[in-house]
Amino acid sequence: MDVDKYTASAYAEDNVSSAEGQVDVTSAAYRRMPESLRNLSNDEIKLLNKKVVRKVDFYILPTIGILYILNYIDRQNLAAAKLQGIMEDLHMTTQQFATAVSILFVGYLPFQIPSNLIITKISRPGMYICFAVAIWGSISASTAAVKTYGQLLAVRAILGVAEAVFFPGAIYYLSAWYTKVELGKRIAGLYIAQQVGNAFGGLLAAAILQLDGVHNIAGWQWLFIIEGSVTVGVGVICACIMPEFPHNSRILSQLERDIAVWRIESEAGAAEGTENESTLRGFGKALCDPKLLLLICCNMLSQAQGSIANYFPTLVASLNFSNTISLLLTAPPYILAGIVYYVIMFYSDRKNTVYPLIIVCISIAICMYIIPMATLNVGARYFSMMILPFSSVGPQLLLYKTINLHLARPISKRAAASALVNAIGGTSNIWASYLYYQKPHFYAAFGTLMGCAFLFAATITVYRWLVLRENQRLDSGEPEKIAKVIKGGVTEEMVELNWRYEMY
Repeated sequence: MDVDKYTASAYAEDNVSSAEGQVDVTSAAYRRMPESLRNLSNDEIKLLNKKVVRKVDFYILPTIGILYILNYIDRQNLAAAKLQGIMEDLHMTTQQFATAVSILFVGYLPFQIPSNLIITKISRPGMYICFAVAIWGSISASTAAVKTYGQLLAVRAILGVAEAVFFPGAIYYLSAWYTKVELGKRIAGLYIAQQVGNAFGGLLAAAILQLDGVHNIAGWQWLFIIEGSVTVGVGVICACIMPEFPHNSRILSQLERDIAVWRIESEAGAAEGTENESTLRGFGKALCDPKLLLLICCNMLSQAQGSIANYFPTLVASLNFSNTISLLLTAPPYILAGIVYYVIMFYSDRKNTVYPLIIVCISIAICMYIIPMATLNVGARYFSMMILPFSSVGPQLLLYKTINLHLARPISKRAAASALVNAIGGTSNIWASYLYYQKPHFYAAFGTLMGCAFLFAATITVYRWLVLRENQRLDSGEPEKIAKVIKGGVTEEMVELNWRYEMY
């Protein structure tokens, strides 16, 4: 069988450029091909590949998407509760409310790392993720019972620990199933679900808050009760749907499992469930990779910009609309963001590029930060709020795609790197929560975010220089230079497969 012809045909459905759709199938990759696939024709393998991708999309994407919607609704409902009197009922100051927002990340950030190391050793990662969903739904619902500021802090801190499982676990889980020409659009789907959660979270909150006083329960209490209870139920249902890893998935036949594993192995030399690398060794390799430090810094600066999501209802309320109208006005920016996310990642997958898209988003965000600081015009300010969600958060999608393709192997290294970037980078959410004061201009917030944007652009440019230098070393064919690349994080299997850092 002409394996190179299969490579071109198997990925034709993605309509990608010749650069991005190619898996360099050398003799090493061919030796990995299971016997069950070697007897199939090119057309049969192409159809089988399409069938596997469609089936995985059907089971994984809607399930992960729904869970992420609930994740963001449960995380952001405190911002909506602020508009319905939770600060007055619990006698909180503005600074105390900021602490209540940021303390979630005290538990959320450090627990991501051990959670992502654990998930690589669990045969049913979907069950593990869904179990965490049910737990955080229960904790979120219990927020309705708090009577003091101290109790709210305790519940929020515990909620962060439970939610730590989901996002880095979901990113790692997707990268276990999808190739480099497929992963970008699937990460975009995850972020689109986030924006749906943000958009309809405001609409849902506006509706639930109308229950204020029913059965002598405050509207903000109804908000936590209803949204938390729904999360628990959906988490239990999704646990029965989400598949395992490609090598042991119950939704695939044995032949489909073979191609699901091989198509991942053909890119970087190993697939989930086929490596014997220890978890701690993979974690150590992640820490020794110099690229990881730059990606952590980039994500820290990017997540600082993305902190506007935690205070978006407050920003919109500064336009002096009623609380209900303010919640309704939070929906259109997030709907637009979801559309733009898909366009960005579709273009990224098709053209095999990331760096220019990040720079464009950063440039747009800088312009949008200036508007609310410079004018009180309602139309201009709301225009900036329409644009900011996608321009400030968009680079994060591209960063996670970079992490999972540039730090691909060993598997435990990729899981650790993804968690480290998200955990350490996410610390910016803690200090950024204290910036949103001095309305309506919010000088401290937008001025700081603008500075972060400039630093982000500089740091990602340094990262680009680093990976291009590594590619030059790989292209040289000189053993000494290739040894330096291997020391920097590329495995010998990846070198044998003619692997390169792409998209930059």
